[in-house]
Amino acid sequence: MKKIGIFYWSGTGNTESMANAMADGLKEAEVEYDLINISTANASVSDYEKLMFGCPSMGVEELEESEFEPFFQEAQKSISGKDVALFGSYGWGDGEWMRTWQDRVNDANANLYEDEGMIVNEEPDASALEKCKAYSKAFAQS
Repeated sequence: MKKIGIFYWSGTGNTESMANAMADGLKEAEVEYDLINISTANASVSDYEKLMFGCPSMGVEELEESEFEPFFQEAQKSISGKDVALFGSYGWGDGEWMRTWQDRVNDANANLYEDEGMIVNEEPDASALEKCKAYSKAFAQS
């Protein structure tokens, strides 16, 4: 099996904390993975069989516009048929940004993991980080 790619963007560090917990879960599942901060690293989603994307809700419940949105628009062209899991943090609203994001993954003919992504309100606490680990471990084994 190819490695799982965890691609994320984080402004305040909340989504980065979630991404690190996701990586811990994959490590526990004993699968190979790469943790990629899209702001500092360049990697192709095409190189991975399974993908995890992390981005917080920004503005009026949307993906971060300057870096993550252009990255994800390009990624959508290469995710058809791949297993995809989504995660991120939010500070307001009801998670609409995640539902819109899930629709985009489905529209790209990818295999969306679970009906809801892993979302955390504000800064993830220890309990939320444990849920992230469990989420990624289950995704790796799915």
